[in-house]
Amino acid sequence: MEIDFLAACEKACQVLSDSSQEKQILAGSIFAQDAGTRFTANYGLASDDHASYLLGSITKPIAVCALMSLYDQGAFKLDDSLACYLPEFTKADFPRVTIKHLLTHTSGLPDQVPDNHQLRSGLSPLNAFVESCKSLQFRFAPGTGYEYSSMGILLACAVAERIASTTILELVQKRVLDPLAMSDSALGIGKLSEVSRMPVQTEFGAPEAGGGSADAARWNWNSKYWRELGAPWGGGHASATDIGKFLRAMMTDQDDFLKASTKRLMLTNHNPPEIESRGLGFDVDMRSSKVSCSPNSFGHSGSTGTLAWVDRDSSRICVVLTTLPARALDESQHPRHLASEWIAKASRPKP
Repeated sequence: MEIDFLAACEKACQVLSDSSQEKQILAGSIFAQDAGTRFTANYGLASDDHASYLLGSITKPIAVCALMSLYDQGAFKLDDSLACYLPEFTKADFPRVTIKHLLTHTSGLPDQVPDNHQLRSGLSPLNAFVESCKSLQFRFAPGTGYEYSSMGILLACAVAERIASTTILELVQKRVLDPLAMSDSALGIGKLSEVSRMPVQTEFGAPEAGGGSADAARWNWNSKYWRELGAPWGGGHASATDIGKFLRAMMTDQDDFLKASTKRLMLTNHNPPEIESRGLGFDVDMRSSKVSCSPNSFGHSGSTGTLAWVDRDSSRICVVLTTLPARALDESQHPRHLASEWIAKASRPKP
């Protein structure tokens, strides 16, 4: 059955409306664009387009863009060794790890540090997580395989901090959010009001993020500690419309907050065909998120219940942000996926 874009948006809205009314989600927001037509809607606790959600891993490509603004200045090369900028990382295979390895999840490093729980429950600062990365055990030799690694993104952002002599929170604000007028966004909470920040339904969250644990209230996704920390692998906040701005800027062939050539580089698959395809900080075909896009797509999902993508073949953008963690349901039944699929499968406009 063919359905046009606006009708698909209404179907997607029905998914979020029903989920909100049934108390499956506390809040949900959608931004969708097809060529020049834009659509937004908000449900539950999200009363308007300014509702800001904890992004989870959608934070990663935003933080990586801040790093790549330094690449635009010639401050580093993708094949530079991590140890060139963080010389304290000298043990094991660290000298063989390049910045490109970190950004494409091919460094061989695992997702989290072994003492992740202790660091979070101890309300540790970001530099403590960087320090803990020194003891990480490599899963494979750098560049020879794929394993999703949040700590790889953290180390890449630590390189950005070392080069720019500022925090990654400030760098993201000045190099990405301010130029794109993303006023409902921040790495950490920035100037976002408490009323605009949507909660996460932490009872369904991952154990390593304090999910389902009553004693984790001090450090879980909703805690003051985590919201302010600004973890570049998952601690960003944004509204659906702001993520729409970000994706729209990434798909334009213009020199603006990044050079057009750098955007193209970030949205190119750098991994061999036998492993997961990845750009620099981006998923570049959305297969891992099970979105029905063309292979010429890019975006990211987040464990907090978020999903965002661009299908460049159709010039279509979709952002679905919810408060229900991804692991709460099988992906095929999650409201973010059901809503997204209506947008992805809408008929293409006639030429």
